[in-house]
Amino acid sequence: MATFPRNDIASLTADHPRHDLGESYGPDLRLGDLLTPDLADLELAYGTAPGDLRLRTAIADRHGVLPDQVVVTVGGMHGIFLLAYLLVDRGEQVVTTQPLFPSTGNSYASIGADVRVVPLTFDDGYRLTAEAVRAQLTPDTKLVSLTTPQNPSGIAVPRETLGEIVAAMTEICPDAYLMVDETYRIASYGDDPVAATAAGLGPKVVTVSSLSKCHGAAGLRIGWVVSTDAELVDRLKTAKFNTVVSASPVTEALAVRLLEREDEILAVRRALLAEGVAITEEWVRANSDVIEWVRPDAGALCTVRFKQPVDLDRFQRAAAELGVRLADGDWFGDEPGVFRLGFGFPPPGELKVALDALREAVDAAH
Repeated sequence: MATFPRNDIASLTADHPRHDLGESYGPDLRLGDLLTPDLADLELAYGTAPGDLRLRTAIADRHGVLPDQVVVTVGGMHGIFLLAYLLVDRGEQVVTTQPLFPSTGNSYASIGADVRVVPLTFDDGYRLTAEAVRAQLTPDTKLVSLTTPQNPSGIAVPRETLGEIVAAMTEICPDAYLMVDETYRIASYGDDPVAATAAGLGPKVVTVSSLSKCHGAAGLRIGWVVSTDAELVDRLKTAKFNTVVSASPVTEALAVRLLEREDEILAVRRALLAEGVAITEEWVRANSDVIEWVRPDAGALCTVRFKQPVDLDRFQRAAAELGVRLADGDWFGDEPGVFRLGFGFPPPGELKVALDALREAVDAAH
């Protein structure tokens, strides 16, 4: 019987502790930030299977594609699951990385895929190479699933590397699709440049993203899939109709409003992320006797690792007593002693207090 594996990452949907360093996004937007008088006239009817045309147009404009090449989904994970369901049959091959956001991996496990893993490590800075992906490809590969920037590390895959992977797939498994999860792509730091979307790398390249992380609007449950393959888009629309019928017209209308204000919203958030990553970098430097990190390329998250042996059970208990929450690296398939640290959710002042409490928990575990 098909099922989804359990993972303790679901605990992040519980109440926030006093010092929440486990989240992977910035502060939440509020409904009042997006409400406009015209929403009072919105009819609470079904939406369309592909999604609101205004919303698809706004998304398409940001990816250099046509509105008909966008399918709106109920969050990014809905899009990933639909692609897994449509592109991979039981026993067929998926190539992906580890560590990996557990819900993505669980989608492939739930359909009984033969998952071939490209290991990424803290010591190698979680850098993905085209050669490592090529080594896992076979003529039976149906889907290559990558995330950039990655969750949990925040490390990006260069566009040149993605192009080399597409070339390798064209040679070895020309019918396979490359799915690129771009959830954190535009969450750059301050004035850092934003990486280009992978949507234009070829007809077998599909991108997924959402408003949950970079925009702080996870509650809207709005994501999307971008594909220039007309047949796949048609299959996605049918699959979406048969799973959720449509997204909520209410949240689609709010998403349109959000994207109309995107530059303003992201400017504030990028400044906060730049401050958050700088605070974290300084804290790691000041506590380099016990902790090390891989500096992320973008996003509201990074990975940290204990430099000395630590009683992990004692650390977890001490952290809980101090109200500190991290995301355990085991959730993502990372090595023991590695944690995902989210620096975008707490305001800067609270982030400093939370990091000091984290040091106290580390000391208590020695």
